[in-house]
Amino acid sequence: FRIMAGKVKWVTDIEKSVLINNFEKRGWIQVAENEDWNFYWMSVQTIRNVFSVETGYRLSDDQIVNHFPNHYELTRKDLMVKNIKRYRKELEKEGSPLAEKDENGKYIYLDFVPVTFMLPADYNLFVEEFRKNPSSTWIMKPCGKAQGKGIFLINKLSQIKKWSRDSKTSSFVSQSSKEAYVISLYINNPLLIGGKKFDLRLYVLVSTYRPLRCYMYKLGFCRFCTVKYTPSTSELDNMFVHLTNVAIQKHGDDYNHIHGGKWTVSNLRLYLESTRGKEVTNKLFDEIHWIIVQSLKAVAPVMNNDKHCFECYGYDIIIDDKLKPWLIEVNASPSLTSSTANDRILKYNLINDTLNIAVPNGEIPDCKWNKSPPKEVLGNYEVLYDEEMAQSDGPDRDLRGRPGQSTGIKGSRARDSGKPVLTTWK
Repeated sequence: FRIMAGKVKWVTDIEKSVLINNFEKRGWIQVAENEDWNFYWMSVQTIRNVFSVETGYRLSDDQIVNHFPNHYELTRKDLMVKNIKRYRKELEKEGSPLAEKDENGKYIYLDFVPVTFMLPADYNLFVEEFRKNPSSTWIMKPCGKAQGKGIFLINKLSQIKKWSRDSKTSSFVSQSSKEAYVISLYINNPLLIGGKKFDLRLYVLVSTYRPLRCYMYKLGFCRFCTVKYTPSTSELDNMFVHLTNVAIQKHGDDYNHIHGGKWTVSNLRLYLESTRGKEVTNKLFDEIHWIIVQSLKAVAPVMNNDKHCFECYGYDIIIDDKLKPWLIEVNASPSLTSSTANDRILKYNLINDTLNIAVPNGEIPDCKWNKSPPKEVLGNYEVLYDEEMAQSDGPDRDLRGRPGQSTGIKGSRARDSGKPVLTTWK
């Protein structure tokens, strides 16, 4: 393992020992200076330098990196929403049944992101939407920050106008021209367990965008708030009620350092199966998988599909009390720091399995290989979606794969042929 000209830096929040142990196991870390191949685990900042027009490097076929050059098309909050909106419009123009709307003009199948506007650009549009339901709560997030930094909730226009340089006009001017925000309708009816709000952190590995091939990690987890949830406006400023980020919750008085306020996905499944039934639970997870695939399809056309790249994303999903999943955001560098013993085991295995898919059998990397590893190296990953395989099943596969749907062509219902309905992500 060799650092390229001293320019590569470790991801800041990673436990180096976990990654180094994985590298050592493969014999990738050697002191010898004549090492002739490289595997780079880089921060997103370093990736910008590697692919920069001015300072960039020319990677050889045996050099692999862990981010796509413009991963931010999915992982920056405003660009994710922008790309999903564009994806919907394109499907609409094509007359795709996936873009079907109800009588109120709401997407039937593609309604998985809360209503979102960019500030300051969409301020007038936001005001128009806010006035339709003035009792609603909205959540504001800076586009380029993580770990819950800079996030707050509002339920009055005056709370935004105080940031405007001229509150007498309808124009919104950010105090900082450098920092953009997104403002989204707050999911104020989250599914609660023990009275507490939680979200899901799921890991998704993309080996190539064109054709799209992605994998779901089976060992995700739930992150719980430490204080019981209330929609009361008096608690809008209490982030221990509303934000599930461990970076925030670990500072709470009720934070438990043993379990870290986390549940495994398998525990969530067991809980939901026992309280809501197995069929309903399976449908929920089918919908979560479908949402993830659609979000990746939304950015695939604009993603720089460099053959040297792979990426492990951290998806944040919230489930409401009607068991509808919502995509909140996607992280380019999901935390690999372990806050508990179980965390460390999970993340060690996550890195191990990710590397096995990126570089099968720990062999010398070759970016020209077909990126379709044998099943035995997947570990805790399972194939979520394989575009090449999907295309062989016909153009209406996506709709047939929509959980709970049997729609064939637009405006009609396909009869049950007795055959199993293909899922979108297999």
